[in-house]
Amino acid sequence: MDRLSGEVARELTRVGGGPSGGMPRLVETWVEAVGRTIARNAWPARIGRDGTLHVATSSSSWACELQQLEADILRRLRATAAAAAPEKIRFAVGRLPELGLEDRDENRYERAPEPGPDEVERAARLAAVIDDDELRNLVAKAAAQSLAKAASSRPF
Repeated sequence: MDRLSGEVARELTRVGGGPSGGMPRLVETWVEAVGRTIARNAWPARIGRDGTLHVATSSSSWACELQQLEADILRRLRATAAAAAPEKIRFAVGRLPELGLEDRDENRYERAPEPGPDEVERAARLAAVIDDDELRNLVAKAAAQSLAKAASSRPF
């Protein structure tokens, strides 16, 4: 049994999950560091030999967007995971853990945020080039709603 536990410990250390790796602490603090929306779409997968945290994402869009936010995510991981925080992060499409039922249903009936005056004004400026009144109003309304949603869902 001791031989098996030694093998398991060596393998966990190799992928960043053993006593000398920071994977358990990173997983423990991931949601706090990145927020629930990102955590639903990106999850720590392993720590490479060079210390890079490899994160699985639900799509290439998420991987690309999160790679742009790497510095912010690293800053937050340093605040929550301290010494376990990696020096670099790489995001790639991969398998994510199954969500619990409470996570799946949490935002099921979430109302879209109401656009504020700034979003309405910006949307009207964007749609102003459209000649057809009905189409311009519809586009402005949709753009204002999109701007409000984007502003309310920014994790950073």
